[in-house]
Amino acid sequence: MQSAEELKAKVKKLNAQATQAKMDLHDLSEELPVNWERIPEVAARAHEAYRELLAARAALSAAGA
Repeated sequence: MQSAEELKAKVKKLNAQATQAKMDLHDLSEELPVNWERIPEVAARAHEAYRELLAARAALSAAGA
């Protein structure tokens, strides 16, 4: 089991990764129709980043921090 401090650090790291994934998806959308083939890849990366972030936030909340 991770400590509250470790969970906070993990959430912070995952939040940065999710934000970057969101920006990558946004940038891709602005370039459309160029690189339209990358939509599933970039969207899947953003989806996974936010899934991990929400799971880490839930774990942090459950830990009472």
